[in-house]
Amino acid sequence: MEDEYATLLDVFLDDSEHRMTRLRQMLKGRSDGSGVFDLQELSLMAHSFKGSSGNMGALHLADLCRELEERSRREEVRGLEDLLASIDIEYVTVRRLFDAERQLHSVHP
Repeated sequence: MEDEYATLLDVFLDDSEHRMTRLRQMLKGRSDGSGVFDLQELSLMAHSFKGSSGNMGALHLADLCRELEERSRREEVRGLEDLLASIDIEYVTVRRLFDAERQLHSVHP
């Protein structure tokens, strides 16, 4: 797996960027008053993001995604904005760490 680690990081980061972009769009739409959360989409996205984050060792991010998945399934919309903001903040931290990790693996093949 060591030989493919850089590729794995790239795939995770690319996939995560797409997820975060969509989560940010959903949050913006909600805060603008122009829409409501698609709870099914949130649940499915959170489930998938939880798994990939956990597999990569981003356990706090995975835990936040688990909470989002559960709350979406229970249709608990109260406080989802705060939870999505927490996921965004944690993702930024994970992204920085994995970008640094990626740099190490491109310098030391």
